[in-house]
Amino acid sequence: MKQGVSKDNAIATIEKVYIEYNGHSVRARRLTVSSIIPIKIDKAWENLQTPKLLQFVAKGMITFKSINEEGFPHKWEKGKTYGVKMRIFGIIPFGGTHFINIAEINSSNYRISTKEWDSSAKVWNHNVQMKTIGNDSIQYVDSIEIYGGFMTGFITAFAKYFYKHRQKRWQIVANESLEFGK
Repeated sequence: MKQGVSKDNAIATIEKVYIEYNGHSVRARRLTVSSIIPIKIDKAWENLQTPKLLQFVAKGMITFKSINEEGFPHKWEKGKTYGVKMRIFGIIPFGGTHFINIAEINSSNYRISTKEWDSSAKVWNHNVQMKTIGNDSIQYVDSIEIYGGFMTGFITAFAKYFYKHRQKRWQIVANESLEFGK
């Protein structure tokens, strides 16, 4: 397991794991990125449930554009699958159409789980978990299982950079009291 702490307090670990893919056990990676964010959990939870927050925290690294004419919904809906086109740094197309299935939205445990995939990342199972730690702050954890065949290592390295970026942008959400859920 590799671990690293960045200036913005994000801690990242990468583990080698085996997961099921198309009826086979394949070697994947589990990336976990955790940080402390100075925000009340209810406000963080309202923000987390919105595509607008995703677009804000990804800004500067990845842009997401809905493939649906109507665009994104106001809030994510459990059981729905959303197709998006992604561009790295807003320029470079990546992964073809990326699909995001909202597998779980658990308000009592402040947890959202998605099952995601595209032509590069065959498996991108993402769990977000938040918990109150006092002083109007939360521990925020992104945990992602990633499988992309021979590209798994590269995709995971990029994902580590991306999720640290996302959590740094969460600090802006907290410090500027931004609200995306209203």
